[in-house]
Amino acid sequence: MEFLNLLKSWDQNLFLFLNGMHNPLCDYSMTLFTLTPTWLIFYVTILAIIVKKHGKKSLFIFFAIALMILCADQFSGILKHTVQRLRPSNDPAFSQLVHIFFKKGGQFGFVSAHAANTFAIATFTSLLFRNRKYAMFMFPWAIMISYSRIYLGVHYPGDVICGAILGIGIGIGIFKLLNYAESRLSPVNLFARNPLKDKEANRIIEVGVFTIIMCIGIIAMLLVNDVIPH
Repeated sequence: MEFLNLLKSWDQNLFLFLNGMHNPLCDYSMTLFTLTPTWLIFYVTILAIIVKKHGKKSLFIFFAIALMILCADQFSGILKHTVQRLRPSNDPAFSQLVHIFFKKGGQFGFVSAHAANTFAIATFTSLLFRNRKYAMFMFPWAIMISYSRIYLGVHYPGDVICGAILGIGIGIGIFKLLNYAESRLSPVNLFARNPLKDKEANRIIEVGVFTIIMCIGIIAMLLVNDVIPH
């Protein structure tokens, strides 16, 4: 019990450190990064590459991705209502210390569904594409999205770390399930024969980087012109 209290104390102290480093540019940028619509073009680019590389088999991959996101959401929700750990933004004894910029979120926060989803996507697609450059971009991207949840005051670092572990496990599990299903339908595993080329990886990375730069640039311009409050 003492060890759990010690972990909780470390988690809260790390949260206060990470959540306490804020400024108007990051406030608005992190709000954009945490929103799914911000990444719509990025996701569409990944799906388009999948179609290009796998043709009709893309339907199986899309089904696997949908199942993966469903599992990440459902398992996160089950853990939230089983553990019932209040979000820092909703804890009456702690919320006064929290920098909350966007919204408080639901009542419970363990584990972070954002972290579970983004790490599941990063893991599954990295296994599917088998390209080091792509993986080296996707996991820092998942970390950034997950960090935005701490920055905005709706998750402790422990929520995010455990959500990331859950997402990685689901990503690996769904990829293995996809390979098993594919091997039952065809004696040749075509997924392993068609890795992502660096040129294709660069295209995805460029869209991701462009999205990040565009968000920060727009926010900076709005702040400089006093269109949004500092």
